[in-house]
Amino acid sequence: MLQIQTIRENPEKVIERLKVKNFDATELIQNILDLDSRSRQVKRNLDNNLMEQGKMAKSIGQLFREGKREEAEQMKAQTAELKAQEKELQAEYDSTVKTLNETMVLLPNMPHISVPLGKGAEDNEVVYQEGDASPMGSNCLPHWELVKKYDIIDFDLGSKITGAGFPVYKGKGAKMQRALINFFLDSATAEGYLEVQPPYMVNAASAYATGQLPDKEGQMYHAPLDNFYLIPTAEVPVTNIYRDVILKESDFPVKHCAYSACFRREAGSYGKDVRGLNRLHQFDKVEIVQVEHPDRSYETLEQMKQYGMSLLQRLGLPFRVLRLCGGDISFTSALTYDLEVFSKAQEKWLEVSSISNFESYQANRLHLRFKDADGKMRLAHTLNGSALALPRVMAALIENNQTPDGIIVPEVLRPYTHFDIIS
Repeated sequence: MLQIQTIRENPEKVIERLKVKNFDATELIQNILDLDSRSRQVKRNLDNNLMEQGKMAKSIGQLFREGKREEAEQMKAQTAELKAQEKELQAEYDSTVKTLNETMVLLPNMPHISVPLGKGAEDNEVVYQEGDASPMGSNCLPHWELVKKYDIIDFDLGSKITGAGFPVYKGKGAKMQRALINFFLDSATAEGYLEVQPPYMVNAASAYATGQLPDKEGQMYHAPLDNFYLIPTAEVPVTNIYRDVILKESDFPVKHCAYSACFRREAGSYGKDVRGLNRLHQFDKVEIVQVEHPDRSYETLEQMKQYGMSLLQRLGLPFRVLRLCGGDISFTSALTYDLEVFSKAQEKWLEVSSISNFESYQANRLHLRFKDADGKMRLAHTLNGSALALPRVMAALIENNQTPDGIIVPEVLRPYTHFDIIS
């Protein structure tokens, strides 16, 4: 959630920046300013009312002590009127603030100045590319045929047990999956990230705090009896560790990594672009999360991007880095880099990571603050990224490393798999 001070002090700038996200905020901003003005006026009236009650209470006591009972009783009657007004003012104030907050969360985060203009994915900016991104040739097979050939992932069995988008990993496929998870976790802890194992379900307050609610209800699986949500990413529970927390400057940077299964409804997804591992309703991912000082968050974002790139380099996968345009960046992000690997059998780029700086947008919802060197309370900045999401990494590894004798396991994974080929 944007800070009300930012909107109050420079509404025109907010409107202009949100145009980069193709979001017309003119009407919302005016509503917010009107509600903010009204809430502050009601708060002043309420404070004045309480102050007047305090003065009268002292005067009533003094009048009783002086034996002026009639005057004291008259003033008590006036106090009763003020108390009735207080109740009305408090109700109006609470209602106005509630409506203000409900309106505020409808505003997306302002994009960073470096976010390019654009309508969608086709307008994202390629900022780096590495590796051989050429097709393998007509004899190569897509991963959904290879996994069936070597009996390592079973999509039909997953559909029988649950439904489409819930594959069953088998034998060396399951070990390869576990190897990737352990490799990503070990790499993250070596980079100074503290591993946590979070719950896979969160309450509505947690989903609200990181921006999944009210923006993404349709993408999450919901258990209505308990009002719990299955997590779409470990970002949600891990970031919520710091909900309603006040940090010290010396605590920065706060660094966590977490493995989790992730659950996304992906409503409306169909066709060849979602075949096999390309888009799943349940998938595994290792997430990295940082809470950082506002002065250093963009330096940290670059470091997180470089770290994600290093994982793809060690796996030997061709990849590229995109800076997302205003039309493709998420509702809550200020700046996002996507990492994509090239699938040589499908002859397409597959996203395997999004690394984002949310600035203070999530922290404002989380009430995540810190005391600066002057003792002033400020909002922290939050960042997160996939390091990495497994399905498309697995797809690219299977396709790009296929040989007539089987699928070659990258050398970096062999200490985890204890085999070097899937055949």
